[in-house]
Amino acid sequence: MTTWQQIIILIYGVLGLVGSFRSYRECKKKGNAYGLTPQYYIYGAFVYGDMVVFGIFWLLVGMVTFVLQDWLLFLLTQSLFWLVRSVGETIYWFNEQFSTKNRNHPASLPGFHIFKDDSIWYVYQIVAQLITVITLITSVILIPLWLKSLGILDS
Repeated sequence: MTTWQQIIILIYGVLGLVGSFRSYRECKKKGNAYGLTPQYYIYGAFVYGDMVVFGIFWLLVGMVTFVLQDWLLFLLTQSLFWLVRSVGETIYWFNEQFSTKNRNHPASLPGFHIFKDDSIWYVYQIVAQLITVITLITSVILIPLWLKSLGILDS
């Protein structure tokens, strides 16, 4: 693993931990578990409640992949995480469209300035579906590369 890959993993893990602590405070002290967190989208955390858990997860992923010196495992974990996360988000936004009780007022969501009604919900669903497709393809590519790097799969 190169030095810059090590640095990326370390920074990603440490910032995940910091984000987890900050989000914990937002949830516990301010009751803001559903507050939007664009600064943590890269971690798959869309609200503070997400980041409390995901920050610790990404710290652990960073530690394991750093100790193992396995950049491909870090990338594969990212890809599989986003595959699962995007399937969940697809279901979430699909349900939001047809629910009589909505958690997300359309005007409060990023992108509302373009989609000026509740159509923003299906746009979020479509974006999640696109992420699902991309990460499925990425995972299919990365799994054999990672297995080859371990010597499990022959060239």
